[in-house]
Amino acid sequence: MQHSSEIVVVGAGAAGLAAALAFARDGFETILVGEASMARDGRTVALLAGSVRFLEALGVWPEIEPDAAPLETMRLIDDTGSLFRPPPVAFRSTEIGLTAFGWNVENATLVGRLGSAAARAENLACLTSPAVSYEPTASGARVALADGTKIDAALVVAADGRRSKLREAAGIQARHWSYPQKALTTILAHDHSHRQASTEFHTRRGPFTLVPLPGRRSSLVWVTSPEEAGRLAELPDEKLALAVEKQAQSMLGKMQIDGPRGVVPMTGLSVDQFTAPALALVGEAAHVFPPIGAQGLNLGFRDVAALRDAVMDAGAAGHAPGSEPALSTYRRGRTVDVALRTNAVDSLNRTLLSGLLPLDLARGAGLLMLAGVGPLRRAAMREGIGPSRGLPRLMRPVGPA
Repeated sequence: MQHSSEIVVVGAGAAGLAAALAFARDGFETILVGEASMARDGRTVALLAGSVRFLEALGVWPEIEPDAAPLETMRLIDDTGSLFRPPPVAFRSTEIGLTAFGWNVENATLVGRLGSAAARAENLACLTSPAVSYEPTASGARVALADGTKIDAALVVAADGRRSKLREAAGIQARHWSYPQKALTTILAHDHSHRQASTEFHTRRGPFTLVPLPGRRSSLVWVTSPEEAGRLAELPDEKLALAVEKQAQSMLGKMQIDGPRGVVPMTGLSVDQFTAPALALVGEAAHVFPPIGAQGLNLGFRDVAALRDAVMDAGAAGHAPGSEPALSTYRRGRTVDVALRTNAVDSLNRTLLSGLLPLDLARGAGLLMLAGVGPLRRAAMREGIGPSRGLPRLMRPVGPA
């Protein structure tokens, strides 16, 4: 079977679904390739303010918000046992004029709501057979599916994840790395209110993070050694809840396991280029982060929103969606943002693991400066939730889309 479309999006995770909805919203005939599904494994995503504005622009945020909890305070606690141990640092969204830094929601809920929106969207057709190849053509590119279907499009958006077949078919090289850690994820119920505060304990094995969910519930990301993550994952609910309560210094009182568990390898991925002829990589096809600092999917949504802007601007100048003017604009805009976030997350994680006193001193001094110097703290908060320059239009608090 042969199809043609202005844009084809391959991959039906959160980034791919958002890309398909964004282009369909702007009137492009769009085909989404993939099946929207995600197992519940205790993983959540903290959608930062720009991502929420993006989802509002796509018209899906009202369906997600009831299942999300605001993050009004972000608290950092040094629990490394270092000789130089700074006091806890708290960042409050009101300091930078926001009601919340973002909202935390289960991954499976987010994908489910986006998938429902895609199923009813105008200008959007959904095909479930997986893509197996990509090749440039005179007018754009062709994508072949496993069931024999071929799709010709002016632009192909590769959102098919860290093992992207389209990235491989385009000859784009990826650099992979891993850390000597795994992350245990689950959902918790607890006696005390979290007061819309996310708390991250820095330990010698990695960050231990509790992030609010609606009610007296929180999500857990416990980064530790692979052996310890495996041991914790096998504990009965009661013993795991006690272990979490102890690691959290009982700050939320008695805990109960209130959802499924998952164990996530700590890995990273980067690419040497974000585009190929009539092809753009977004989300985990372009970059993979360990679950630290709420950067992964938020960067993926920025990819999508930035690609949408580049295509719209190129179209206004008379260029096709997959033209070099559109792709070069996208390429330039994403390279710096992704590199900065990759290096920041990698550096934080490695300094926790090192145990070297000079690195402890540097990290502790940095936290002390953030705690004591108001302008620096506010600048760090603003940059943490999104780049100060080049934020895509659908993610900006004001201004035309």
